[in-house]
Amino acid sequence: MSVTRKINKVFKSVPTLEGAGVHLKRAFGNREPTLLDPFLLLDDFHSNNPDEYIKGFPWHPHRGIETITYMLRGTVEHADSMGNKGTIHSGDVQWMTAGSGIIHQEMPKGEKGGEMWGLQLWANLPASSKMMAPRYRDIKSGNIPEVILETGTKIKVISGSVNGFTGPVRDIVIEPEYLDVFVPPDTTFNHPVRSDYTVFAYVLEGQGFFDRGRDSYAYEIEGASYIDLDRECLIKNESLVIYENGDHVEITTQESTLRFLLISGRPIREPVAWYGPVVMNTQDELRVAFQEFQNGTFIKHKK
Repeated sequence: MSVTRKINKVFKSVPTLEGAGVHLKRAFGNREPTLLDPFLLLDDFHSNNPDEYIKGFPWHPHRGIETITYMLRGTVEHADSMGNKGTIHSGDVQWMTAGSGIIHQEMPKGEKGGEMWGLQLWANLPASSKMMAPRYRDIKSGNIPEVILETGTKIKVISGSVNGFTGPVRDIVIEPEYLDVFVPPDTTFNHPVRSDYTVFAYVLEGQGFFDRGRDSYAYEIEGASYIDLDRECLIKNESLVIYENGDHVEITTQESTLRFLLISGRPIREPVAWYGPVVMNTQDELRVAFQEFQNGTFIKHKK
């Protein structure tokens, strides 16, 4: 019997400063590091004011995770301690596996009018893969298939599969699905998901029903919660929807278009020891990582 996923929690993204002073909205982070296992963090950096992002994210280390950067407007120039350099533009994705360790910087730039909009997702690595060699997958927008359903719904398939179209990001440990979905007005989008995988949606634009049977839901923000008494339970932009178990999701619109990310992955179910840009399994492993960063032995694999 098919089971539609119901809403477990709804988070409202929280204004946060990161890097050298980048203004962003954090959809989720290390407040509950196992809630969205294997995903750790989702940041939405969106501004028309270069002063809010131009200083970027200067040199910093990562170990034990993957960082997935998706640009909607503007560019990000990146460079690392092994001599890699590049730029991702509007519509491009960079899937970076930090693995055993990388030191890098990411410097965003806006479009001609100043608008810059990007998202960065952190995905955990299991203990068996935390010390793997770092790798990059820079995916140009033209290599990301766009599927158009009979209903008019458009789906950019970054990873995973829709109607026989498979995204360019493959062979990832957590077997993720990463979709950018545009649903037109008065339309229902139904999509199958693995029943044992973590599934969440993040609303980029517009509003829609992510659990049509609900007449209210709890927004959670800064450790507190409140009930949204919107009788029709419309969920709006900059909101994160965390789903309960089930084998498909059903999202419906009314008079407005809805754009959201739909992301799923295989849970790791291991202990999480997390400090800043390093995520390991134990506190001892964290201490070793930062000692190595201080004494210059952090990088284990050379170019």
